[in-house]
Amino acid sequence: MTIALIPVKRLEESKSRLLSRLPGARRQALTLAMLDDLIEALGRTPGVGRIAITTPDPIVAERARTAGAEVLIRAEPGLNAALEDGRTRLASAGDAAGGEEDLLIVLGDVAGATPEDFASLLEAARHGESPGVWLAPSRDGGTSALLQHPAGAIACCFGRESARRHREAARAAGVAYHEIELASLAIDLDQPEDLEAFLETRGGGPRTRALLEDVSASTPPSTSPATDPATTRVDSRRDG
Repeated sequence: MTIALIPVKRLEESKSRLLSRLPGARRQALTLAMLDDLIEALGRTPGVGRIAITTPDPIVAERARTAGAEVLIRAEPGLNAALEDGRTRLASAGDAAGGEEDLLIVLGDVAGATPEDFASLLEAARHGESPGVWLAPSRDGGTSALLQHPAGAIACCFGRESARRHREAARAAGVAYHEIELASLAIDLDQPEDLEAFLETRGGGPRTRALLEDVSASTPPSTSPATDPATTRVDSRRDG
């Protein structure tokens, strides 16, 4: 069976690059809607036995528990450090230790992900080499989902150009690497233009879609984005 691990930031820090389109309360609501959609999609994926969330945020933790996921409260501020901590804690608890179970890391901003695409990723791994990694890239060269068999096959290298960095890590470790393009995992809601791209798809993410459609209907067109103070300072790091 496969264990899925989803990292989620503190709500006040999440989706900072959407500041020009969404005020704080809306961004927090978006983060929670995406989490609900992602947990539901993973829960409907054959082969996923358990779903765990790593987060420092108590509201996110409670929402995840309500949705049926396990929660690992973390203190690590960095994404990769949090994932390594989560993987270690799962292993020490006997959930992903010894290499018998796969670990699927999914970033929390791929709200449109479908059970069918997750199943395709798991099926590819089932017939592949061990040790090995299977990566679903985002359209900007990032990593939307990373499946490792065994868990801990390579170090986590999330961030800018992470698909390339995961590929290099696999080669350095002598681990088989496979990149699989999956439509519902290609769009991560990380930049303002991603919101429109997501709404143009027919994938999953019903809660996320409803929230963004409401925002789109209630927000007047921007007349001068360059002079909007909210657009002058944004976080350049990938949101988790």
